[in-house]
Amino acid sequence: MTHCSSTTRRTLTGTAIRPRVITAVLWKMSRPILPLILVILIGGVLAAQDGPPPTSKTPPATGAQKTDALGMPTDPVSIMKQLGWMGWLFLVPFVGATLIALWYSVERMVVLKRSRVIPKPFVDRFLEHIRQGKLDRNSSLKLCEQSDSPIAAVFAHGVRKWGKSSVEVEQAIIDGGERQVSELRVHLRVLNGVATVTPLLGLLGTVLGMIQAFNDIATAGSMGKTEQLAVGISLALLTTACGLMIAIPTLIMYMYLSGRVDALVMEMDYLAQSVVQMISAEALAEQRQQRESGGRTKRAV
Repeated sequence: MTHCSSTTRRTLTGTAIRPRVITAVLWKMSRPILPLILVILIGGVLAAQDGPPPTSKTPPATGAQKTDALGMPTDPVSIMKQLGWMGWLFLVPFVGATLIALWYSVERMVVLKRSRVIPKPFVDRFLEHIRQGKLDRNSSLKLCEQSDSPIAAVFAHGVRKWGKSSVEVEQAIIDGGERQVSELRVHLRVLNGVATVTPLLGLLGTVLGMIQAFNDIATAGSMGKTEQLAVGISLALLTTACGLMIAIPTLIMYMYLSGRVDALVMEMDYLAQSVVQMISAEALAEQRQQRESGGRTKRAV
């Protein structure tokens, strides 16, 4: 009886836990796309609430939506309802571009911190130990592998050519440095793409909006009503404004992060040249001669 009850308890517990685990996994998988789903759902609800355009000259009710004297909507919901399908069609790419720009801007700000790319304690200890002759090839390579920084990876490429000519050591460091620079710039192209594409999307929305505005005026037979044309064009220009509002900060962030990468690369190159001057065959031979001459001087004294 005890065995059966314990088995039943385990079965019930597993049955109760399994839906929770499945629910948690589904929530974790759907969480990144939840904002886009909400935007699409809201746009569908608002679009479904829109009726056919009024054909009479009776002005719309004042409580339906907030408009100015010319009939231009002033609140965001009314603007999106006025734009119709075109507004919601372009809202989703703009929201996605904004999220992508924010995500990669923050990610690159963290990755490109100087303390992470060129940690000062590691660099000072590494160069000082090599300068004092406390490290050989194997110990230097082990010390570089213990550090997870890009400068350590560059040093490791040069240490593998320990005792070779300065040309070989420098070429190895250049090869390793190019790989690290490409990793530092890996997501900057995404920011550049967002800054380039969003104004074009806005311009496309403006062109389509102006086409739609002229078609509405031609269909309504009101070519003399310049106010209606002005409202349609002003609504169409909103997509260009949205694209520029996204592109300008993204372009500024791209230029700032590109300048930071260039500064880090210059400092990494300077430190790598110091390593070349200490582990190349010419440098080791010069150090050996200095030690021998120093030993003879001490014996003579």
